[in-house]
Amino acid sequence: MDYLQPAKPKNYLVEAILVTIFCCLPFGIVAIVYALQVDNYYAAGQYAQADRASRDAAKWAKVSLFASVAVIALYLLFIGIIIFLGLSFS
Repeated sequence: MDYLQPAKPKNYLVEAILVTIFCCLPFGIVAIVYALQVDNYYAAGQYAQADRASRDAAKWAKVSLFASVAVIALYLLFIGIIIFLGLSFS
């Protein structure tokens, strides 16, 4: 029997590298690890694991991006509160 090979899932390596550099390093590294596993699993014929690694890479890249946005928003809120308190007591 000749089985059709499913399409290779996206590995999200570029996205993982970008969020590692510009956003949240720890979560970005996890995204890179999963992104690198996609091609290895696919080449080995483990298509379900390749798909799972692709979804995990995308998930951790998004977590890294959202964590970075949340930290920046909290930082700006903190600075705003400090400025407001400084102006109200002077």
